[in-house]
Amino acid sequence: MQIKAIDAYTISGEPISSIDFMERSAQQFAKKVMSCTNANRKIYVFAGPGNNGGDALAVSRIMLENGYSVVVYLFNPKGKLSENCSLNKDRLWRMEGVHFVEVRDSFDPPDLKKEDVVIDGLFGIGLSRPLAGGFLAVVHYLNQSSAHIISLDIPSGLLADGDLQADDEAIICADKTFTFQFPKLSFFFPESGRYVGDWDLLDIELHTEAIEKEESSFLALSRVKIKSLLKKRGRFSHKGNFGHGLLIAGSKGMMGAAILASKAAMRSGIGLLTSHVPGMGDFILQTSVPEVMTSIDANADFFTTLPDIAPYKAIAIGPGLGLQKDSALALEKLLSCSVAPLLIDADALNLIAKNPLLIDKIPKESILTPHPKEFDRLFGSAASCSKERLANALEFAAKTQTYLVLKGAYTAICMPTGLCYFNTTGNAGMATAGSGDCLTGIILSLLAQSYSPADAALLGVYLHGLAGDIALEEGSLESLLASDIVSSLGLAFAELQALDEN
Repeated sequence: MQIKAIDAYTISGEPISSIDFMERSAQQFAKKVMSCTNANRKIYVFAGPGNNGGDALAVSRIMLENGYSVVVYLFNPKGKLSENCSLNKDRLWRMEGVHFVEVRDSFDPPDLKKEDVVIDGLFGIGLSRPLAGGFLAVVHYLNQSSAHIISLDIPSGLLADGDLQADDEAIICADKTFTFQFPKLSFFFPESGRYVGDWDLLDIELHTEAIEKEESSFLALSRVKIKSLLKKRGRFSHKGNFGHGLLIAGSKGMMGAAILASKAAMRSGIGLLTSHVPGMGDFILQTSVPEVMTSIDANADFFTTLPDIAPYKAIAIGPGLGLQKDSALALEKLLSCSVAPLLIDADALNLIAKNPLLIDKIPKESILTPHPKEFDRLFGSAASCSKERLANALEFAAKTQTYLVLKGAYTAICMPTGLCYFNTTGNAGMATAGSGDCLTGIILSLLAQSYSPADAALLGVYLHGLAGDIALEEGSLESLLASDIVSSLGLAFAELQALDEN
């Protein structure tokens, strides 16, 4: 596990003793807890026999020193503690006024109230098997309580790599999780949401060189990374410098998808955009997005005819397209002759799933943006869990040499190299009709501006989520609309650009 190797490198490289390194981690955790917890609330600490428990004991001591009322339960059924857990037990034991209980056999649980705070430090990332026996009983007891639970690094019982357990009740259901330095892979899977709660990262100053040396296939997108991708505009630039894109979208009853994607593309810096729509959609699009040029399909209601694609720097197809047989034939023609960077979304993906022979015709380095069910159809089998679906997505991206953007709460951008980035912007309000159409427009715009497919996917997904977060500041999760995302794109770009000034 990479984090353990980085910890070890930090300890030997600074150098710093392991107990002092644990103290540094505990200081950061305690500081975070105290920042969101009034000193008049009672703190109950549940510590295990390993290093996660050692962290929890150190946190207990620090909070006691800061005037908090702390009750500590150290669970040590085998009478064996890790070295640092034992050291922190001795330090805590010597303090005056400490309420400390070491549980060896029977456990007399406290009467936890709604206003109480529980710090879960039973087990950390070293856990490799489901909890059982007395520890399982403690987990059930805590989950049934009304207390506010904060997990230390990871909820006890949750496996860091995202593997599911046979007993899904053998895991602490935390309200918050404060995790050290890096999010754990399991945090990004929907199945873990009920256990992790709201999570936040704590910087424990791991050795930079160790982080750079330790390779990982899974990375969380950072604002610094995204900022490094953003291009600056020259003062003497003109629209020709920012590309001409083609959007193939819309059908009778679904022109809203074409409108949203078109608006998002224009709001993301594209120089020129032509939207190819069925005849009935021309007037609708021209009046809704006057900045966009239109190309009219031979059919009045849906896509049947591929226009001349030579003039375009990038192409996107799919939003609101429909699933007509003639549309599939026109899509096949596009896949066979496109040389410009291509983004495939929504109904275009569903048409490919219905005609699997088209998969081999997808041009290399294309960007595909399915939601989970669309991807399952494309892959040809339904995944049993999110970890399996992610593995399938990485396999598909490698096999087809494409960039697969698996949309979700933490959208996964799967590279053909096997690398996977998780997006960290966005919110549940974006789970609304048209949100994916906006993403298509954003990424198309970036491709037209000569961003590489990899950079366009990463930057596009991050900006999409950031715009959603900015839109949420003016409303609520329930009221957020896809058009709000489009309207907030300008502020999202400005926020990234402002990093230069800080």
